[in-house]
Amino acid sequence: MKDVGHLSRCEREVMDVLFRRKEASARDVWSDLGEVRSYSTIRKTLSILEEKGFASYNKVGAANIYQASLSAEKAAGSMIDRLINTFFQGSVEQAVSGLLGHNSESLTGEELERIEQLITHAKKGAEK
Repeated sequence: MKDVGHLSRCEREVMDVLFRRKEASARDVWSDLGEVRSYSTIRKTLSILEEKGFASYNKVGAANIYQASLSAEKAAGSMIDRLINTFFQGSVEQAVSGLLGHNSESLTGEELERIEQLITHAKKGAEK
């Protein structure tokens, strides 16, 4: 799995646009990011993402139309792995404990029920 944790902030922001839009030109990305970075920076970032294998493009007329080369779910999984390894010494248990301890007041009964179902599903998978 590609490790999106090693992407720069700008690269991650561009990837977020590609995930959201499914495909976009450099101008689309530049516009979506509020034009806070120069257009040439966005073009260079897209080129870097393509070189790293995170994005690909198709030529449409004079424009390159980019799309992500991995799903948002795989990218999120990579970021979660990096978070767990960086802050919780690789322990999923410590990460879940940290999340529940930090945000337990904001969780609804429905959310807690879905978390419980995920734990039940994980237990069944571990038994196999």
